[in-house]
Amino acid sequence: MNNSYNLITILGPTASGKTHLACQLASKIGGEIISADSRQIYKEMDIGTGKDLEEYVIEGVNIPVHLIDIKPPGYKYNIAEYHNDFQLAFNEIRGRNNVPIICGGSGLYIDTALYGNSFLGIPTDESLWASLKMVSTQELDKQFSALPKEIKSQLSGNTIPRKIRAIEIYNFLKNNPTWQPLKTSKIKPIIFGVNIDRDLRRDKITKRLKKRLEEGLVEEVQFLLEKYLTYEDLEYYGLEYKWVGSYLKEEITRKELFERLEIAIHQFAKRQMTWFRRMEKKGATIHWLDASLPTHQKLNFIKQLAF
Repeated sequence: MNNSYNLITILGPTASGKTHLACQLASKIGGEIISADSRQIYKEMDIGTGKDLEEYVIEGVNIPVHLIDIKPPGYKYNIAEYHNDFQLAFNEIRGRNNVPIICGGSGLYIDTALYGNSFLGIPTDESLWASLKMVSTQELDKQFSALPKEIKSQLSGNTIPRKIRAIEIYNFLKNNPTWQPLKTSKIKPIIFGVNIDRDLRRDKITKRLKKRLEEGLVEEVQFLLEKYLTYEDLEYYGLEYKWVGSYLKEEITRKELFERLEIAIHQFAKRQMTWFRRMEKKGATIHWLDASLPTHQKLNFIKQLAF
């Protein structure tokens, strides 16, 4: 790889084909993939998190992938843990003289991996999590909205866990004003984004959701409820688990499950693109690739810029 870079980044919204591209690239250049997905870290949560593990096998060869299936269901993983795990994986891959490729759609995780985070190393407050888990969504929104602008501008409040983490960070800093963030390895990324036409994205999201329901998404959630999670826990693990939970509690019909989850995933994809555009406004250079291009053309484009 060009000496100007030590990490290839492939990002994009859900259903853009970024994982397929990252695996194909890794196969061609001796790369190893580091996942930047906030939910695929959990074992036994496969369909709802869209792991698509078959994509990590190219012509019968397994592509090395890191930070997937590393924690049990029910574990509350945070961004500081992710950054530490990312650093370990990055250094291990470099130590083998292989090319690290970070791939995912979580803007917060990608941002933190590439640029660090001024809140890294702030510990988890289990008692705070337990208490905030019991409050209503409206009350949690109210507490998050009341946080200082400098906290909210650096932390996403898109999910319940992220709102709680933001409140946790604020409380910690208020009580520890001299605290300093962790030091990190120097990352020199080259960033590629897979840009998919909105109508094509909507079509792929719809087809993929149908497929995942057919493959057993509801049954996966039933299994998790029986063995690991409560209905309240499902709220923490993303849209699919939240809406299937509502269906299993008979709050909505199967038809409503599909319709509401489909809309929610479309909205999520829009928020992902908003995050990536904000990264650009903050100074990141993202080389965008058209999702409809043949894979070999995308690979050639990446190789020309990164090597």
